[in-house]
Formats: sequence, structure tokens, C-alpha cells
Amino acid sequence: MNTVVRRPVAFVAAIVLFVEAVGIVLINGILATVVRNQDMSLAGMDPTVMSNGTWAMGGVFGLYLLLCGLLLLLAGIRDRAPGRFARIVLIICAVVHAVLGALTVGLVGWAAFASMMVVLGLIVLTLVAYGTRSDEPADDAGAGAPAPV
Repeated sequence: MNTVVRRPVAFVAAIVLFVEAVGIVLINGILATVVRNQDMSLAGMDPTVMSNGTWAMGGVFGLYLLLCGLLLLLAGIRDRAPGRFARIVLIICAVVHAVLGALTVGLVGWAAFASMMVVLGLIVLTLVAYGTRSDEPADDAGAGAPAPV
């Protein structure tokens, strides 16, 4: 895939992940507020502990999505394949989106599933478009020749 397509896909994927990070933090903030305002406990747990855990989970997941968006943004700006660490982080992000997409079908609906699959598709398309990281140009002349002994 040429530069005309892969750079915009990386930028769009980064923007989508930035927006998703803000959305995740907001949703977890709302859930934490609801849990804190209730007077019930779950298996004897204090509502304040559950609220703080929800805030922490939302913050960590939001930071992870921001990291993934930043890695995609850097790949688009540099127009180079992400490094090994970045590829691993982005592959994990794609797997998380696939699993969450499968769960959202029954819990939220098909629209949420479709949005999760769009994000998954953008991440995978970016990873496939950039291929593997290679600093030296490919040599087509010696591609079919056997290696010297």
C-alpha cells in the first residue's frame, strides 16, 4: 500500500483512539459517580472502593488508548513502520477491540459492535499497510539467488 493511503489511515486511527480514550474515561467517571452515590455494597465491598477502582480502571485504559493513538500518530508522521514494542502494543489493542466487539453485540447492540470493528479495522489496516520495519531498501536482484556457502 502506498503512502497516499497509509498515512491518512494512521492519522484517522490515531484520532479515533484519542476520542475513544476520552469516551472511556468519561464513561468510567459516570459509573464511578453512580457507584459512589449508592448505599449498597457488592459482596460486602465498600462503594468507595468500587468507585475508586472504576476511576483507576478508566484512567489506565484511557492512558493505554492514548499511547496506542500516539504510536499510530508517530507512524503516520514518520511514514515508517512502528517498531517492535509499538507493534506489540497495537496488536494487543486490536485484540482487545475484537474481544470487546464480540461482547458488545449482546450487551449493547450491533451499532456498538460496528464501531468497535471499525476501530479494529483501522488498527489492523495501519499495521498491514506499513508491514515490517526495514531500514534498508529491498534488493530485488538477489531475491531468487541462493545464499553463498
